[in-house]
Amino acid sequence: MSDLAIVRLGVDFPYEQAWDLQRRIHARRVAEEIPDTCLMLEHAPVYTAGKRTAPHERPSDGTPVVEVDRGGRITWHGPGQLVGYPIVRLGGPLDVNAYVRLLEETLVQICADFGVQVGRVEGRGGVWVAGDPSHGLPDRKVGAIGIRVSGGVTMHGFALNCSNDPSWYNRIVPCGISDAGISSLSAETGRRIVVDEVLPYAEKHLAEALGAQAFELPEEDLFRR
Repeated sequence: MSDLAIVRLGVDFPYEQAWDLQRRIHARRVAEEIPDTCLMLEHAPVYTAGKRTAPHERPSDGTPVVEVDRGGRITWHGPGQLVGYPIVRLGGPLDVNAYVRLLEETLVQICADFGVQVGRVEGRGGVWVAGDPSHGLPDRKVGAIGIRVSGGVTMHGFALNCSNDPSWYNRIVPCGISDAGISSLSAETGRRIVVDEVLPYAEKHLAEALGAQAFELPEEDLFRR
């Protein structure tokens, strides 16, 4: 069984600082200097745009957007949302689609632990609570995935809405989808579910999905190995 280092970066972590940290870890993982590593955090509020973001999906009020090298379109990160960045070597043959499915299944299992049934929607990434057209309820997205693979090692990852303010999504067309809703574990259960409560479940299910043994690594020890 392989090792998976879990690094908890806390709350209000700046996006570009995390991105730089990812790149440094990625380079060391490609060089086989460190084991698979996953950063877990809550970002300071930020909009990020993947490679396929269309102009009309961006904020119309000039709100700054960070351009990133992951797949997908525009989304928001911030307080109340658990973000995970697994930086892991994919086994051969390289199967990016299978890895995305693995992350989706990880989110499905986390949500199930909190009594929220989610699944995949054909043609749309991430995980969703099924809508009820008879009551005018659309499908609602609670988890998003956007990755990049270089040198056989992944970057970026997943975001799971726990207790975040949904109004942040009103300025954009999240993930390029205009005919569906955005939700969170708190909204779906009717009780406040914070990131700290979700973290242990996320770490457990991600390690299981990767067939790895997880261990916590303090941020200050990241580059001492």
